[in-house]
Amino acid sequence: MATPFSPPTAAWFAETFGVPTEVQDRGWDAIARGEHTLLVAPTGSGKTLAAFLWAIDQIGHDAEKETSPGIQVVYISPLKALVYDIERNLRNPLAGIHRVAQRLDEPYHRAAVDVRTGDTPQAERRSQARHPGDILVTTPESLFLLLGSKARENLARVHTVIVDEIHALAPTKRGAHLALSLERLAALNEADPQRIGLSATVRPVDEVASFLGGAGRKVSIVDASSPPELDLKVVVPVPDMERITPPPASGCSVDRADTASPAERGIWPAIYPGLLETILAHRSSIVFVNSRGLCERLANRINELAGEELVLAHHGSVSYEKRNEMEERLKQGKLRGIVATSSLELGIDMGTIDTVMLIESPGSVARGLQRVGRAGHQVGGTSIGRIYPKYKGDLLECAVVGARMLSGEIEAIAPVASPLDVLAQQLVAIVCDAPRNLDELLSLVRQTHPYRKLSPEALTSVLDMLSGRYPSDEFASLTPRLSWDRATDVVQARRGTAMLSRLNAGTIPDRGLYGVFLGEDGPRVGELDEEMVFETRIGDRIVLGASTWAVESIGRDRVIVSPAPGEPGRMPFWHGEGPGRPLELGRAIGKLTRTLGEQPTQERVRYIGEHTPLDALAARNLADYITEQAAHTGCLPSDTSLTVECFRDELGDWRVCILSPFGTPVHAPWAIALQTTLSERAGFEVQVMYTDDGLVLRFADTETLPDTAMLFPDPGEVDDLVTRALQHTALFAGLFRENAARALLLPRRHPERRNPLWAQRRKAQALLAAVSKYPSFAIVVETYRQALADIFDLEGLKMLLGEIQRRRIRTHAVETSRASPFARALVFDYVARYIYEQDAPLAERKAQALTLDRTLLNQLLGSPDLRELIDADALAELEIELQRLELDRQARDPDEVHDRLRLLGDLSRDELRQRADAEALERWLRELEQGHRATSIIIAGEQRWIAAEDAGRYRDAAAVTLPNGLPETFLAETPGALEQLLRRYARTHGPFPTEAAAARFGMTPAQVTPTLTLLESEGTLVRGEIRPAGSGTEWCDTNVLRALKRRTLARLRNEVAAVESSTLGRFLPNWHSIGQPRPSHALIEVVAELEGLPLPWSVLVDTILPARIQNFEPTALDQLSATGHLVWIGRGALNARDGRIALYRRERVASLFEPAEDSQPVSEAHTAVLEHLEARGASFAFELEASIKAVAPEIQASGIDALLWQLVWDGLVTNDTFQPLLSLRRSGPRRRARELTTGRWSLVSGLTDDTSETVRAIARAEMLLTRYGLVSRETVNAERLPGGFALMSRTLSAMEDSGKARRGYFVEGLSGRQFAAPQAVEDVRAARSDPASDIRREEVICLAAADPANPYGSLLPWPSTQTPRRIPGALVVLARGEPVLYAGPRARNLLTFNLQRRASGPQADHRLLELAFRALIDANPTGRRRSLRIEQIDGHPARESPLRASLEALGFRSDPRGLVSA
Repeated sequence: MATPFSPPTAAWFAETFGVPTEVQDRGWDAIARGEHTLLVAPTGSGKTLAAFLWAIDQIGHDAEKETSPGIQVVYISPLKALVYDIERNLRNPLAGIHRVAQRLDEPYHRAAVDVRTGDTPQAERRSQARHPGDILVTTPESLFLLLGSKARENLARVHTVIVDEIHALAPTKRGAHLALSLERLAALNEADPQRIGLSATVRPVDEVASFLGGAGRKVSIVDASSPPELDLKVVVPVPDMERITPPPASGCSVDRADTASPAERGIWPAIYPGLLETILAHRSSIVFVNSRGLCERLANRINELAGEELVLAHHGSVSYEKRNEMEERLKQGKLRGIVATSSLELGIDMGTIDTVMLIESPGSVARGLQRVGRAGHQVGGTSIGRIYPKYKGDLLECAVVGARMLSGEIEAIAPVASPLDVLAQQLVAIVCDAPRNLDELLSLVRQTHPYRKLSPEALTSVLDMLSGRYPSDEFASLTPRLSWDRATDVVQARRGTAMLSRLNAGTIPDRGLYGVFLGEDGPRVGELDEEMVFETRIGDRIVLGASTWAVESIGRDRVIVSPAPGEPGRMPFWHGEGPGRPLELGRAIGKLTRTLGEQPTQERVRYIGEHTPLDALAARNLADYITEQAAHTGCLPSDTSLTVECFRDELGDWRVCILSPFGTPVHAPWAIALQTTLSERAGFEVQVMYTDDGLVLRFADTETLPDTAMLFPDPGEVDDLVTRALQHTALFAGLFRENAARALLLPRRHPERRNPLWAQRRKAQALLAAVSKYPSFAIVVETYRQALADIFDLEGLKMLLGEIQRRRIRTHAVETSRASPFARALVFDYVARYIYEQDAPLAERKAQALTLDRTLLNQLLGSPDLRELIDADALAELEIELQRLELDRQARDPDEVHDRLRLLGDLSRDELRQRADAEALERWLRELEQGHRATSIIIAGEQRWIAAEDAGRYRDAAAVTLPNGLPETFLAETPGALEQLLRRYARTHGPFPTEAAAARFGMTPAQVTPTLTLLESEGTLVRGEIRPAGSGTEWCDTNVLRALKRRTLARLRNEVAAVESSTLGRFLPNWHSIGQPRPSHALIEVVAELEGLPLPWSVLVDTILPARIQNFEPTALDQLSATGHLVWIGRGALNARDGRIALYRRERVASLFEPAEDSQPVSEAHTAVLEHLEARGASFAFELEASIKAVAPEIQASGIDALLWQLVWDGLVTNDTFQPLLSLRRSGPRRRARELTTGRWSLVSGLTDDTSETVRAIARAEMLLTRYGLVSRETVNAERLPGGFALMSRTLSAMEDSGKARRGYFVEGLSGRQFAAPQAVEDVRAARSDPASDIRREEVICLAAADPANPYGSLLPWPSTQTPRRIPGALVVLARGEPVLYAGPRARNLLTFNLQRRASGPQADHRLLELAFRALIDANPTGRRRSLRIEQIDGHPARESPLRASLEALGFRSDPRGLVSA
């Protein structure tokens, strides 16, 4: 096929590709004719080459290039990553065409390519300005900056502009900003540059073409789009998504029972194996998720399941270098997959991707096609995609999105209309180029599609604002940016404006975080997103990490909180992270729901299978979902019908759910309108929340609900209702600040400084308060426009309400006893995200789950979850109360015995004796029987007593024979007798199986089951697996369950509260297995806990390691070093016989070792040793001695020893054995012979490499979590780590995202922001002690003061006005985690920390005294004498101490210098 190219270009293309694709063939015709062109074609069809090849060919034969340098082609991408991809991909055609031209002996100019983004170094920018390339690959923001710089003249020869991924730009303010930049670029060139737009997914094509060309330019549309080639399935791995049992393994060698951590519930344990099997079955895969936290966690779980690093997490917070490295590894087949957010959504070249998996619905058809299109990204390729919904409501959206993806029915987009803040920024930039008059500005601006209808009045209002014509003197503090001569209508820039414009370029806003602090002067415990702070009120509960906090106050840049352990925290999930479901998609979901409702029940699965890409299990789940909803409410929410469902929640408050499929952009303004009408006009106390699936209204303390008609405002009033309420919302305040910054009214940056975010907020709040009185102020107008048109779909809401008013959409009001399946879906996002997905400690998960109302709790019934939530002790305590078994509530007379029978029902004599005085019971029963108030009956083969009033019930319900003589009143027929007995039975018992109730009344389970089921349908009983350690299904009275939840929650809140600081003194020894020594083969594990910590060698081998390893021998260290597992490095001398060393596992040295700053050789002899080792590597001592004597022949053996030891303690050299260190413990003439001659010496620097700072930071964080279990500011300060807590906090926050750490407030006394290893949280809480119990021997331990298992003096302050030191030889005795004794070296001087007070007086704790001193005596290092001589106690002679008598009672004797142990 003939092509319009020169011979070299045509030949290269034919040799490389053969024939052009449809979009290339048709596109080149239009491009060659010089027409502005929009190319629309599937992913992988060669659009980018279609756009570039003509321009490359023109550059190759440009005869004027050498005499008139300048940029000829500008390529614009919305993503920096895509910019770098394009630059790489251009190398092949540029080099290939050049080679062909040389072969054909054709003159050819090889185009040079410049890349310009925010990451381009200054030196490269200067080089580009002096010597511009032919092709500029850039972003919209960088193009704006170039147009306003001195290098703008390099853009005066541009003949082609290519805008890639135009669908991502057109509907945004960024697109409007780019449209104005393109007009400025056109004005700079004599000939209008040709514009080429590229998109794989775009509708309507005409509108996007108009956006590309602007007003007055005809754009040729080359639409080569077709239904995408997809192999798409929506996969559900379980038969019932609400009652989940992981499926059996099929082809995966991994044991599925191990796929879920204890934190995970719901569908996740079933999804992981399917993801892993798919990844293993393909060469390369991408898994898309919708949040960064899930991205990290999912990658971590897949790798854990696989047992190797199969996938890596790829999101916007990962550095460009790391993302690029991942992408290259994936292309090269060195990485099997990537778990990504939207960071890989657009057209980045990922090479050959075999399959794409999506976790939950992508939210729109266009986004789904973009994501799945990453697979099969080549001409004619089929894209393989699998979608995994998370719950049944998500499944319904997945079905519609999947079907529309297969047919290519993407949603329509609409360019933003006349955003005034963007206009203000560009007007400033235009006038900085050269002064302009009003007509010129209006003409240029109207050339763009977004501003084609801009009125002169709107332009004037923006110029008024920029030139300082404000509506009031209240704005005097604002600095004008422009000067406007009203006589000539000429506008020009003021001094400094050009620099300000460049510093604040673009439309991407500053989004920041508020610090959260524990108390006014307390530590920082975390951050809150700005929007959530705006939505938060004083008294609200918020969740940070694993802890809940109560908001005490909100300042300009901080939120003050106090602990609220275990309480349900407020989550901003109702507003989501994305734009919400488009109305068009909502109507399609409603249509499918209606269609399925019209199908016969037995036909629904077949219909779903034929019309959607759902697999068999997914189709069954969706059919059941529709069937259950229809049965529950009698109707279905659809495109022609809405459901208003009312029910009471667990607290008895009314909830009204408006079930609607039309999406958040419609529901959000609807919620604002309802809040206004119901709260302000009708006086209801109501909370309104919304999601894509409807609205939830909660009415507190009211028996009367508003009329259903009030829930559907008049469409003519909606504008006013929403507009009036909008300016008081957090959304409006946030948008106003961003718009004011974008318009340079409140710039983010100045030449001399950057405005901190809190200062921006404060100024924006003050400005908003002033301008709110002037609704015509340009930025106020823009903020309203953006909220109502871009974020909300107000027109869609009015259309919907109009259709309801005209009865085209019907409304059905129903009252139910519990939430329907669709209503549950409204709030399931909370369950999924904050119970199932959150990697929180067990106590927090239980507390959060128990705060759900009964409707949500019912989702847990029937699975093991509720059994795990209920506290067994709380249940036992409640059952004692329900059965009146408390000792202080025993019946004291016949009346109270009668009360027990009326309350509890039939009781045997033995049961009555447990509830009344056994001696008087027989007499009281006779009195009751004689008075016809009680009688005995035989039931279930046993004699029992009943209140006479119950006689008719038992006769009619259980066919009991009644004795004679009972009053006729009590013998009347009793309707519903069995129901009454079972109600009482349930009311007075905990959860019970059917068999227990049946046996109580001498009946079979089949006889009582119908009545129990009836009570369940009435809401009196619930059914599920409830009793801890139980089995099978049980029944429970709803009030009993509510009481059980409250009691369990009270216990859990106690459990999740921060522990007192002394608990750390119990936890850390347990964490290090002090008192429970490990076997000798666990030495390497112990080394991992001590890794990198400088410890005195003597203390390490005499005290620290023996406390952790059974029968520890120092030679065991030699065995590990000999096999290459262990390395030691000196960290400073203490004296001639001792010094600090740090142990490392060899593979961790490079990432953990930090050289001392002053570790430099001090003499020529030192240098000789280092140079010898650098040149020859590891050497024996005699080889080093020869090198030393070569430069210092006079040096003696002792001097050589001292020289080597100095290099050791300076951390410069080490030995591959521990013999040199072990020799320090020996004395005498043999010491020299064996001291330094064993093993080989080597440079410490040889163990290190150029490990990145990121890897080092992660390694240090893992080290601290391994050593302490819990990391706070005090931990980092104690270890003096580089970067301090600021760096450590950032690292641990990233680890929190991947589930490797948990953030919370765990220990009082430590700074607020704390991070813990997942397994450590339960351990630190389990370390709480019972102060009322007698102290046990194992609760008193003696540690080296320098031991990291001792928190005092490092993590916690000593509880004394005296400050002991953590020095070699010092010991500390902890009793239940609190220090009671401190012994200096050799135990001569003691500090007692109030032990004197506790060991004397009328309630002396002699047991504590005995255990403390016994622990001190037993801790004497092995090999020394075991008696202690105590010379001073608390600064006074030991013989004068008040403890003397107690110590002598323990066997101490007096001598002239003190007290000596026996």
